[in-house]
Amino acid sequence: MSLPKVTILGAGHVGATTAHLLVLKGLADVVVIDVVEGLAAGKALDLLQAAAIEDLAVTVTGTTDLAAMTGSRLVVITAGLARTPGMSRDDLLAANANIVGPLADQITRLAPEAVVVVVTNPLDVMTHLVLQRTGFPRQRVMGMAGVLDAGRVRAFIAQRLSVAPASVQALILGSHGDLMVCLPDAITVQGASVSQRLSSQELDQLVARARDGGAEIVSLLKSSSAYYAPASGVVQMISAVLRGPRRVLPACVLLEGEYGLRDVCLGVPVELGPNGVERIIEQPLPPKAREALHQAAGQVRAQVKQLLSLRPSSS
Repeated sequence: MSLPKVTILGAGHVGATTAHLLVLKGLADVVVIDVVEGLAAGKALDLLQAAAIEDLAVTVTGTTDLAAMTGSRLVVITAGLARTPGMSRDDLLAANANIVGPLADQITRLAPEAVVVVVTNPLDVMTHLVLQRTGFPRQRVMGMAGVLDAGRVRAFIAQRLSVAPASVQALILGSHGDLMVCLPDAITVQGASVSQRLSSQELDQLVARARDGGAEIVSLLKSSSAYYAPASGVVQMISAVLRGPRRVLPACVLLEGEYGLRDVCLGVPVELGPNGVERIIEQPLPPKAREALHQAAGQVRAQVKQLLSLRPSSS
């Protein structure tokens, strides 16, 4: 049985780990593309040999040639600069836009029917940029952030309470970064409200740690940022699109009136399936959470405006 083709743009830590997980799960034939000569080819060759050891009938190709993306069912954009200590996601804005924008143009040309998952930071703005440059419907362009942010919250709560992560459920909305919106009332542990197990102060501390989870990892690694958890988040989304069953997951998508917001890309719960975003799930929010979501939207709009102002000087 032929497998769908997934192209990963960027063979750095996130891209390579995403490719590895796709191969191990047998989800797709994988193409990895990177501008650095030999980087994608070397990692793809290693993965191809790993697939043989695992008895997996998948193909893995690595190249510098964007034409290898032709006809992809799904494209993942991980290409871009990673954060270093002291650097915010916003510091990456202009540099990564100059990488992601031209890649989006090539996706339009070579894989016009693809679903696109954006991982490059600043995530919300890059998702907006890809939507704008591809002209794809919003159902086929999404950013991976909420799965990662929720995973961090779940991991820290599970660690604190010595329970299995699968027993902890959490929902994260908003912008990937300082203005992520956590819904405490939606956090459960073994089916019961987290408030039965943790004080509001303890929960706030764990959520704050999750919010700064990327920076904490950057400070420890020194020369790179997180990649295992981001790759797992990407592959969970890809699995829902390529294999099913449909899943409700948080994703950064273009809002067109949902939650009282329009023309802005933010993280909200969506149902993912074969067409990408099958539907955006709008649920009632407490006033404080709604206000925080709108505040995050204001920040993303400001970043998009900043990007537009930078474009003439960066062309």
